[in-house]
Amino acid sequence: MPSLESTSAEPLQTSLRKWWKESSVYQVYPASFCDSNGDGIGDIQGIISKLDYIKSLGSDIVWLNPIFSSPQVDMGYDISDYYGIHPQYGTVEDVNELAAAVHSRHMKLVLDLVVNHTSDQHPWFQESRSSVTNAYRDWYIWRKPVFRDGEKHPPNNWRSYFGGSAWTYDERTEEYYLHLFAREQPDLNWENPQVPAAVHEIIRYWLDRGADGFRMDVINFISKDQRFPDAPIADPESPWQSGKDFYACGPRLHGHLRDIGRILKEYDAFSVGEMLDVENPAEILKAVGHDRGEINMAFHFEIVNMDHGPTDKFANRKWDLQELKSIVCKWQNFMHDNHGWNALYLENHDQGRSVSRFASDRPEHRELSAKLLATFLGCQSGTLFVYQGQELGMPNVPQDWPLDNYRDIETLNHWKELISRHPEDISMHETALAEYRLKSRDNSRTPMQWDDSLNAGFSVGEPWIPVHCDYATLNAAAQVKDPGSVYWYWSEMLRLRKEYLGTLVYGSFALVDPENQDVFAFVRSPSPGSSSLERALIVLNFRPYEVTWALPPKAISNPGRVVLSNYPGRTETGLEPSGSISLGPMEAIVCLAEG
Repeated sequence: MPSLESTSAEPLQTSLRKWWKESSVYQVYPASFCDSNGDGIGDIQGIISKLDYIKSLGSDIVWLNPIFSSPQVDMGYDISDYYGIHPQYGTVEDVNELAAAVHSRHMKLVLDLVVNHTSDQHPWFQESRSSVTNAYRDWYIWRKPVFRDGEKHPPNNWRSYFGGSAWTYDERTEEYYLHLFAREQPDLNWENPQVPAAVHEIIRYWLDRGADGFRMDVINFISKDQRFPDAPIADPESPWQSGKDFYACGPRLHGHLRDIGRILKEYDAFSVGEMLDVENPAEILKAVGHDRGEINMAFHFEIVNMDHGPTDKFANRKWDLQELKSIVCKWQNFMHDNHGWNALYLENHDQGRSVSRFASDRPEHRELSAKLLATFLGCQSGTLFVYQGQELGMPNVPQDWPLDNYRDIETLNHWKELISRHPEDISMHETALAEYRLKSRDNSRTPMQWDDSLNAGFSVGEPWIPVHCDYATLNAAAQVKDPGSVYWYWSEMLRLRKEYLGTLVYGSFALVDPENQDVFAFVRSPSPGSSSLERALIVLNFRPYEVTWALPPKAISNPGRVVLSNYPGRTETGLEPSGSISLGPMEAIVCLAEG
């Protein structure tokens, strides 16, 4: 491992180097990963059986989406027992075995911590809703109705992320409770000191049992403006509006995160917070700055929300390359200059497949696109997250997927609301279905495609959600055998990040030819104090056709040698130091030169 000790006026201090900055994360969606018992649902034993596959890819950390006891209204993000395991996934003993198996391979295990809300079946909430005088009443957010013209209404106009009001009326106690997501996911009241104390106990319990850290679900929502004011009107067609201004980074958020951070520091544990509805890097820096003592890094949503409409995720919006360049440049430079840290991702359980959204999933371009996006993501500064199947270039669901195949509560609720508001508008219905095939969360939840056998080798039983129809030709077994596959390209990208830590992980970022409408090019330079002498030039043609690109001579006097490209011949021909080059459709090039 190259040394990064200080030798300059503004060195990258040794204290700023962390194991989690130099790691890559492989995300497992348990229900769709591997089913060991034939019930059609993935499980922990199935994950254990595939750890060597993850290790061979080059990942250092395995992150599991929620595995805790849950009614599964929102696929485990509605937890009914933080100390129990969902029976279809396995048992606590299975988790012990998984942790031991992960550690024996010199990897780390990260669990999903969901503590903005619980299931309505959690004993805490069952007690809370039983009476207004119950000891657990104040563990959740209850408010009296507002009466207008003799009719009761919710306390404010906040909209749930899954549609409708964020408040549900409880007949027994005649008050409303807050749920920013499904009505079965009531929000915890972090103003009550007993709530964070209980969360701290949960964190310690799982760290003591072998977990190495946590991904924290919508962690920036845990502190709400206690006035609970109405949100401004952004969607005049709806009575319900986004209240994000009053809870996305609430008044006591950082105090809560510092308390959690102190526990994590005791264990040298990993942490990444999901921070929805925050686009200001200065705001996220308050949580991830190296001297803040809160969390290691955060998922922001600015890239993956580029194709969202102004008031509706499923409204059509086209993104462009200039917008992508602007977002990447903003986050790369801000975090580097201010000693923060980025979490790098394009896919996860909540997003459509990146080849379908940000490149091209046409048969002639899918593999090139998957490698292009691996290069784009892998050559940025931050901790890299790879979602199951991304390393194979899995695309979105087929264009002929019927509505009956969808399982996602967000998608199905959106459809119900659309049909209710616009029952006769067939054109609007067709547009929505097209957007579901692009952005529904089910796009990333189809079963992992292991081989060309029954159900893609995921299960011998009927899968809980249909398998993508392309598994006979797109599967892990075939790609592991093929040295030119997307899988091995990702593996080489991860290897290069480790070999050139000083440049690709810790280095600075600068756009090249920023106004170009077709090519995304940037330079990564070694950080001051790094022993790395290598500067990297990354050239990406985001178009599904050939593009001619002139290397800006002032920016790039020596492109260096090509060390990675999704066009194999490029590593032999290289780039000329001046003049123009022809870039193939979706071509990606990584060059290294002495800086």
